Amino acid sequence: MAKDFLKDLGDHYDVIVIGSGLAGLTGANVLAKAGYSVLLLEHHYQLGGMATWFKRRGGHIFDISLHGFPVGMIKSCRKYWTKEIADSIVQLKGIRFENPQFSIKTTFNRDDFTKQLIEQFGIAPETVEAFFDFARSMNFFDDQSMTTRELFEKFFPGRSDVVRFLMEPITYANGSTLEDPAITYGIVFSNFMSKGVFTFQGGTDKLVLQMRDELEKNGVDIRIRALVEKVELNPDRSVAAVWVNGKRVGCGAVLSNANIKSTIFNLVGEEHFSPEYAEEARAVRLNNSSCQVYIALKPGEGFDNVGDLLFHSEHSGFDINAMLSMNVSSRTFSFYYPETRPGSDRWLVVSSTNANYADWAKMSEDEYEREKAKLCESTLDCLEKYVPDVRQKLDWLEASTPRTFEHYTRHLSGASFGTKFEGLKVSQTLPQQVPGLFHAGSVGIIMSGWLGAVNYGVIVANELDKHLTATAARKRAVAV
Repeated sequence: MAKDFLKDLGDHYDVIVIGSGLAGLTGANVLAKAGYSVLLLEHHYQLGGMATWFKRRGGHIFDISLHGFPVGMIKSCRKYWTKEIADSIVQLKGIRFENPQFSIKTTFNRDDFTKQLIEQFGIAPETVEAFFDFARSMNFFDDQSMTTRELFEKFFPGRSDVVRFLMEPITYANGSTLEDPAITYGIVFSNFMSKGVFTFQGGTDKLVLQMRDELEKNGVDIRIRALVEKVELNPDRSVAAVWVNGKRVGCGAVLSNANIKSTIFNLVGEEHFSPEYAEEARAVRLNNSSCQVYIALKPGEGFDNVGDLLFHSEHSGFDINAMLSMNVSSRTFSFYYPETRPGSDRWLVVSSTNANYADWAKMSEDEYEREKAKLCESTLDCLEKYVPDVRQKLDWLEASTPRTFEHYTRHLSGASFGTKFEGLKVSQTLPQQVPGLFHAGSVGIIMSGWLGAVNYGVIVANELDKHLTATAARKRAVAV
């Protein structure tokens, strides 16, 4: 008999959270600690959304990729999760760039980037300082007409090498391009420049399992393999319930951690929104997707330290189209050493490449497998430049594509970085269209990444709290 993943499910919860990405997990935790009954529904067998892991034969554990985030993640995890989680966040100091224009190793913070720009690239100190100060001053309320390309042209005209140095890591981090609003670059870049790049020691599995334990301690009802089919509304267009695995569950509010377009058009239905809002939502552009190649060496086999994060490219300059091309010329290598998971004897490598969903979507199964094999082989060819004997030590090799991400996350077009910047407004104004329906996820490039997801989950949870408090007050007033 098939397992019933909804066994003993309640008939009604104060809040139902759809999806267990970091925004959904954090929102659920904040609301549970505020005293609400919370149901967390995840269609996959694993929590975490894009912040997750998987295991393979031989005891290999792969993070979906190396997740780097700014130092602010420590404060957010300590405040909204636990001290134990915050204390496991450590800095990555070995960031490398290897391309035809330059070869650089950096700690990826303002002091070192300033030194590199002055000494390696010959930029005047006053120009460097002015650029950093300008980027640091950017905020959500700034004029959005300036593009990132115009920002670079303002400070570093004609310097494609400088653009590459400053832009390439952010493109890999959240899919941003030179044509996106400059604030979507400046805010994210400045956050990293504060104190560098950090990650979670112990692996994503340790992080998410600690988060699960904290959620359960705070009373959250967590259900995996629970696919939400519909958000049901009352006659006044407010949230009434969700349908999950064919079962109706009532609620006072919903926090959707699904893609914003999926939430609007699939879970609710366009007919429940104003024509103007629906049109604005349709116009929201999805961000691009990505491919990964997962490489594990035989137990105990390793390699010399070659850095933590390596931006490798054979292309002549920064070119977003080249970075998305199936004819791969740019990769980010994330190197995992035994100390990444203390007590481990494993060396692993994850290669990431940005990708277009359309390039992979219509392949036949045979063609799809051939292209994945080709991606694996070309990745090993490239990796051999840094780990010369990797093929002899190889124990596991596989690839994921935009189709993989679409399957496991149900993100439209396998979008790895959510939506472009216009998605943020649509997400924030969703409760004005459907009272009690809130969204927290990767919308607007600023909100991509682990820190953005955690903080957006908090922001939206606080708004949802206000809604439930106001609703309860109105009901008391009517009763009197």
